[in-house]
Amino acid sequence: MGNFLFYLGAFALALGLLIVVHEAGHFVVARWCGVKVLRFSVGFGKPLLSRRIGRDRTELALAAFPLGGYVKMLDEREGEVDQAELPRAFNRQSVWKRFIIVLAGPVANFALAIFMYWVLFVHGVEEPRPVLGKPEAQSMVEQAGFQEGELVRSINGQPIDSWQELRWELLQQALAKSGATLEVINKRQEISFRKLDLASLDTSDLEGDILQQIGFRIYRPQLPPIIGKITPGGVADLAGLREGDRILAIDGVPIERWAQVVAVIREAPGRPIRLDAQRQGQAISLTIMPAEADDRGKRIGRIGIAVLEQTDDRAALLIIVKYGPVESLVKAVGLTWETSAFSLTMLGRMVVGDVSWKNLSGPVTIADYAGQSAKLGLAYYIKFLALISISLGVLNLLPIPLLDGGHLMYYIVEIIKGGPVSERVMEIGQQIGLALLVMLMAFAFYNDINRLVSG
Repeated sequence: MGNFLFYLGAFALALGLLIVVHEAGHFVVARWCGVKVLRFSVGFGKPLLSRRIGRDRTELALAAFPLGGYVKMLDEREGEVDQAELPRAFNRQSVWKRFIIVLAGPVANFALAIFMYWVLFVHGVEEPRPVLGKPEAQSMVEQAGFQEGELVRSINGQPIDSWQELRWELLQQALAKSGATLEVINKRQEISFRKLDLASLDTSDLEGDILQQIGFRIYRPQLPPIIGKITPGGVADLAGLREGDRILAIDGVPIERWAQVVAVIREAPGRPIRLDAQRQGQAISLTIMPAEADDRGKRIGRIGIAVLEQTDDRAALLIIVKYGPVESLVKAVGLTWETSAFSLTMLGRMVVGDVSWKNLSGPVTIADYAGQSAKLGLAYYIKFLALISISLGVLNLLPIPLLDGGHLMYYIVEIIKGGPVSERVMEIGQQIGLALLVMLMAFAFYNDINRLVSG
């Protein structure tokens, strides 16, 4: 139950922040253009909480249905407007003012993403280096000659600093159906160039990790089974384990690597296990019962211990990605642009059938990602927020009536023809837009349910 509430809280915080920022974009620019704002609502439907503020007595509302929000402006098409306030009605504004008011919502989402990436780049983010583990047998990576322990330095001349950058660059190359030349350096400091033909890769279903699909594994050192940290009051602490203890065997099976400890404990929730260890040269034995924990619907065991970190391995396998304020801004804008373009490419390829609609995620999957990223730490959660903010901005710019992009499409037509689109055309467009949005939501919810059922 606690895990569910944590995930729900992470999702609610993300959703609330992104909605408020999007609608604040509309609100601020509308006020700047002299338009009267009647209501700023987070959520749709009947307001649960409301308060009026400012000279215009704008209503701030929290509504019952939370998946969205809106800014209601004074408009003759939605009710009678006093003669004195006609100049402040939205429909009386020039087409250019209406255009920038509508555009301000998605722009606010992009600006939030840029700011978040900028904060991360300035502060510095610890990420795994692109050091390769043993390739999957019979995989594209093995056939290309990659070796365990090699460090990827660049792809097609583009410098690669982290495992995430390796994944991102190869994903883009795979979607472009192009080849990739990777520069790698091994432990003997020998540089090699290896080629991957990604044109033959099936990119219709990208739910999984693209690196796993082609056979890449991240390098994981064989850590000795020595306890480095113990959670105070946890199962291990209460059972008598101490930092520095070396685990020798579990249930009589010899233990040589920390990965074996993790694997055995995970598979023993609520079941007593016998643990043999060594403490300062003395052998000890004890029985311990791993506590039950939930890992995305699967019951696993945990006892509250962490491995003793090897300083040399940590320095070799992790990197702090950090830049100065100006370079961070350039990097943040570039990453936001690349992610936006990638999202549009994915949507376009879904429409033409090159990419499966299974890649479309709904609120359940997004809530799951929110919880997972929040558990990993603040930096990962901020990255998640930036990515979802970009997705929200891109989605709202699609030329679908009812979305911001649909209104912008009408305004572009108005600019070209010198007059507004007819009421009849707008009415038909609203019906088409509603049908498209219902279809998208249906696909997203179906995918969510399918993921839950399939695990």
